[in-house]
Amino acid sequence: MLWYHFVAGFFAGMFLSNFIPHYIKGVTGESFPTPFANPPGKGLSSPMTNAIWALANLVVGFLLFKFGKVSLSNELSLIPFFIGFVVITMVSVKNFSNEQKE
Repeated sequence: MLWYHFVAGFFAGMFLSNFIPHYIKGVTGESFPTPFANPPGKGLSSPMTNAIWALANLVVGFLLFKFGKVSLSNELSLIPFFIGFVVITMVSVKNFSNEQKE
């Protein structure tokens, strides 16, 4: 594997992790922050915007997953994927737990 496969795998993990909360909020009809809200990432976006944003994250994440050659048969490729998944998960927890306190 080349270095850029690891970078693609890392970002695949980030995009696929980011897919989950937006998809859940979108299909359950709840508002949730997206980059398109006002202010970006802080204000609430409609469920439809969240569903579309989720699907965009899914497509980009899937393409990066394939490009990064992430697979169960190549265990080394899973490391950057899961690191990316964990990083965006922890950033989201920190960001959205602060939102709940305000």
